[in-house]
Amino acid sequence: MAFDGLFTRAMARELDEAVTGGRIHKIYQPHKHEIIMTVRNKGKNVKLLLSAHPNDARVQLTEETTVNPDDPPMFCMMLRKHLERAIVQSVYQPKLERIIVMELKGRDDLGDESIKQLIIEIMGRHSNIILVNKDYQKIIDSIKHIPSSLNSYRTILPGGTYIFPPPQQKEDPLKADKLDILKNIDFNTGKIDKQIVQQFKGISPSAAKEIVFRTGLVNPKTLPPVFMDIMQKLNHHQYEYTLTATENRSEFYLFPLKHMGGEYKHFSSLSEMLDTFYFGKAERERVRQQTLDLERLMKNEREKNEKKISKLEATLEKAEKAAELQLLGELLTANMHVAKKGMREVEVVNYYDENGGKITIPLDPRKSPAENAQDYFKKYQKAKNSIQIVKSQIRQAKEEVQYFDVLLQQLESASVKDIEEIREELIEGGYIRRRIKRGFKKKGNDQPIIEKYAAGDQTEILVGKNNRQNDYLTNRLARRDDIWLHTKDIPGSHVVIRNNKPSDQTLLEAAMLAAYFSKAKNSSSVPVDYTKVRHVHKPKGAKPGFVIYDHQETVYVTPDEEKIKAMRKQ
Repeated sequence: MAFDGLFTRAMARELDEAVTGGRIHKIYQPHKHEIIMTVRNKGKNVKLLLSAHPNDARVQLTEETTVNPDDPPMFCMMLRKHLERAIVQSVYQPKLERIIVMELKGRDDLGDESIKQLIIEIMGRHSNIILVNKDYQKIIDSIKHIPSSLNSYRTILPGGTYIFPPPQQKEDPLKADKLDILKNIDFNTGKIDKQIVQQFKGISPSAAKEIVFRTGLVNPKTLPPVFMDIMQKLNHHQYEYTLTATENRSEFYLFPLKHMGGEYKHFSSLSEMLDTFYFGKAERERVRQQTLDLERLMKNEREKNEKKISKLEATLEKAEKAAELQLLGELLTANMHVAKKGMREVEVVNYYDENGGKITIPLDPRKSPAENAQDYFKKYQKAKNSIQIVKSQIRQAKEEVQYFDVLLQQLESASVKDIEEIREELIEGGYIRRRIKRGFKKKGNDQPIIEKYAAGDQTEILVGKNNRQNDYLTNRLARRDDIWLHTKDIPGSHVVIRNNKPSDQTLLEAAMLAAYFSKAKNSSSVPVDYTKVRHVHKPKGAKPGFVIYDHQETVYVTPDEEKIKAMRKQ
């Protein structure tokens, strides 16, 4: 990932063209480190994402949807107070720093005109979003508070004076000529890419590696023209917004990163590229942080039931030898005249053996032959009765394992709003104690929100992301003749096509959704069953989300994340 000074410069220009002159319409804070601002400009609304996330800090326009908490955080309330209805006057980057400044004209508490600056610092774990009064450079508030105990050079606290981060004592690469390059690079010490990063501001390690790669044999004659040619294109905003992807990683930048040796995908804007790169990534990271306890619980419960099954199967193996106990009891009863009290064993003829073989029967010397025979019959009856109980317990334990397999799969594709529904399901199931729920907006009557997708012919496709949604979708929302889909013998989501006679293409697109939201997400040629909703039934007493179905047919598909995203955006 390379959100360096050069990339920030290009993004500031893109945002300036998109939102300058627009009016701030709505402000949300869907997550701890993120702000979403809706800006009305040139007759349409655009969404501006500001992120101070330690790993994914960025500023961009976005088309992704977010779920907002019922109670907005204090910083969001502060932004609404000062910036809603404000006009965006400009968006710019100071001195190739990883900083974007938005200047906004609004009204203060007395109704007088005032200029505020919203400063977004994109600096890894030190990233921040800061609201400043421009005239006095006083900090109104920030998404992260930095006291002097953490940073003696600059504190970020309400009421303090805003100070820009210390400037980098480096050359401006956009203005560098041949002499500047030769003066700052020591070709004898090697590690040219690291020297470029150290001597020229705004250049990330990935961009520096690309400059060296394109130079080929690096020396004082070859490096300057390549360096200057790349910078000249960037200086004139001649960009190739490119996502470069290899098997192990992907990076975005203003031009293809050929040194990575991967595949390239080009975009018409930086924001579109970032939406593609971060599609689901930031959400999955937030989900991962919020579900560590749930995942640990599920894995522990699954492991506990696996061990239980192993023990029960050993018990069942012993119980299934009950017939031998009955045989010993019958043979001892038939040979009472041979056995005597005090004997530890007795050898008798096994009249069930066609060859007339003999068998040795162990005895309790403290008991009479009749009492020993009764002991064998009691053990036989106990073992016989336990077989059905043990089989039932094994079946229940296997259902628990299957249930937690499904839940673990659902965590992999869960959104933040899905987590609370999964947590509530575990509370209702008695697996965890109830705690104060974080509220999310839902439809009336506390109905789960079902994700909607559109096939190529605009047919609506609905996807359940957890058991609560699956139950609601299949058993209440779907019509009897709608088409229902699920991966064959693989944990996954319930998918419903809102059409009783979908086209073959729509059926394949819906099947791709079922495969994508399943445990086989990263597999190819995934089998997906489909049938009418009328043929799907929930057994009495079954676990949430569990159904049986018949009259099904099967198609095979390979999930494609790009196609899934396109269907969601429609």
